[in-house]
Amino acid sequence: MNEAGTSLGKGKRKTTAPTGIRAFFKGGRDSAQPTIKACLQSKDKWQNTDMAIALWFYDACIPINAVNSPFFQKAIDQIASMGHGYKAPSYHSLQVTLLRDAKKDVQLVVDSFRNTWAETGCTIMGDGWKDSRQRPLINFLVYCPKGISFIKSIDESDIVTNAENLCNLFVEIVEMVGSKNVVHLVTDNASNYKAAGTLLNERYPTICWSPCAAHYINLILKDIGEMGTVKSLVALAATITVFVYNHKYVLNWLRKTNRWREIIHPGETRFATTFIALKSLHDHKDNLQALVTSGDYKKVLENEQRKRGQTNCFG
Repeated sequence: MNEAGTSLGKGKRKTTAPTGIRAFFKGGRDSAQPTIKACLQSKDKWQNTDMAIALWFYDACIPINAVNSPFFQKAIDQIASMGHGYKAPSYHSLQVTLLRDAKKDVQLVVDSFRNTWAETGCTIMGDGWKDSRQRPLINFLVYCPKGISFIKSIDESDIVTNAENLCNLFVEIVEMVGSKNVVHLVTDNASNYKAAGTLLNERYPTICWSPCAAHYINLILKDIGEMGTVKSLVALAATITVFVYNHKYVLNWLRKTNRWREIIHPGETRFATTFIALKSLHDHKDNLQALVTSGDYKKVLENEQRKRGQTNCFG
């Protein structure tokens, strides 16, 4: 066996393929062709096999897009290679043994990235967000030419996020990665983060800080969204969206149109979604115009007016 991971014998060259999760960092999904035995199987057997997989998805409520995972076809190929009699791993194996082995594989991938950190330098990225329990969290990731790897997640609920405390937090992450490996730190551009970046640069002169461009754009869109004309337009768009989704007959009519897609709702914290929602309404312009000029819509309005009249009479 030579250093390249190949063996030579009788004039033939055989390459040893990477195993485990590392195989998916070496070219993605296995593209092996089906065997002659598989091609000769009857259509009924193909159908029964597909149905067995489908029923497992349906019974376990597995999202259908799970088939897009690069591990899905690899798993099917490995099961087929085992032959008749293979038994799936137990609940305990999946929860303990195999999970531990997968963690070791992931750690080997991250360790391979560390070599690149030392060779080319790397960037630490801090991403602040809130989970479903409204806890403020910061995810720290490391970027290098070989890829991005997750390092640590910090719950800052008990941390006073002033410049000094944030700087100490950044120092901890820098030391984890290696101060000689880090050349750049990217965080939000809030004043406390900016001050913390300055303190970090004083402590490590070779590390520069810069704000997140996406956060900058988000704040710019926030300011644009607060302009009078834009604000009134957003309010009108929200009224249309609420009307459509509060009237099931109207919504059903629209969903029956060709190439209908659901109207996007603005997010609470991502201001760019406001403009994405406006574009979504604009994309539905033809369908909405067809709706308000249809006879069915006039019937809906008449029913609404009739209900209001009855309410006024009883009120």
